[in-house]
Amino acid sequence: MGLTLLAFFTSLLIVIFFTPSLIKVAELKNLTDVPDAQRKLHKRSIPTIGGIIIYAGTLFSYALWLPTDDATYFKYIVTTTLLIFFVGVKDDIIGTAPIKKLGAQLLCAMVLVLMANIRIKGLHGIFGIYEIPYWASIFLSLFTIVVIINAFNLVDGVDGLAGGVGLIASLAFGIWFLLVKDLVMACLGFSLAGSLLGFLFYNFYPAKIFMGDSGSLTIGLIISILAINLIEFDRVTLIYPLSAMTKPVIAIAFIIYPLVDTMRVFIYRAIKGISPFHADRNHIHHRLQKLGFNHKGTSWILYLSSIAVIAVALLTKDLEPTYAFLVVLGFVLLLVFALFYFFKENSEPELLQTHNKHADA
Repeated sequence: MGLTLLAFFTSLLIVIFFTPSLIKVAELKNLTDVPDAQRKLHKRSIPTIGGIIIYAGTLFSYALWLPTDDATYFKYIVTTTLLIFFVGVKDDIIGTAPIKKLGAQLLCAMVLVLMANIRIKGLHGIFGIYEIPYWASIFLSLFTIVVIINAFNLVDGVDGLAGGVGLIASLAFGIWFLLVKDLVMACLGFSLAGSLLGFLFYNFYPAKIFMGDSGSLTIGLIISILAINLIEFDRVTLIYPLSAMTKPVIAIAFIIYPLVDTMRVFIYRAIKGISPFHADRNHIHHRLQKLGFNHKGTSWILYLSSIAVIAVALLTKDLEPTYAFLVVLGFVLLLVFALFYFFKENSEPELLQTHNKHADA
């Protein structure tokens, strides 16, 4: 536990102390998001390269406190996160075509799945399915990584939202791996959590800096690595109540908001006959803002909703896998229904405020 705490506080302090310098450099070099009345609601130019300090803090802390001398696994994490990070930096500064970003995501996913063997090997009893064929495992794993990366990229639309949701997820994964004594993954989770907590000091409303694609894409990739490792953790070594939990359900619960919002938006766009990468303002956080909630209110509602789903998932520990999945799914659908119908009649309108560059993605 000592190493994970050191990893957490190391990345936290790095981000807290060095973010002001990054903000100054970004402003001097005009690496900012300029207000645009057509698509953006913030009224001043705000730096968009916060992902640099998130990644730097996470990688430095993880490398420093990695509790093993075996660098084999570490090298795949470093190479893939470096690639996705620089693709994000390029997009933040001069822009990148969606197809090129998707290509980079697929390349990272293939390295992780085919070379590092980080892949989903079965559904662990959900719908009666345990093991799946190797080819299906490859496809499902690639799909999962790409979806999670894009999920965190797409929810970066409100001050503090992606950072806060990422903090909840990385802390949850870190604690889970700490409990099962997988210190390598626990260290990764806590390193990311420390960076995100430090970043929220500057990114929560009113934001002084945005994480940009360099941050959201990197967060998504790291979270996907944690999620697949949780799903495929050896059940034999687990003790009750961890052994009674349906691991895919737990992993999904940890990242429920990005997943639900992304699937909802992609389905909506498919029904409308438009590209899944077409920018719009139909995300859940956009809908909450239309109902009158400002950035703070929107972020806190989605933070608490995420925590509530995790709590429900933990309570399903003794249920049969399919029932556990359906209970969590039903609770999520109930939450979405409540957000769009209950609050519609009971919330007081508030002025919408700052907005970042990915709000329309």
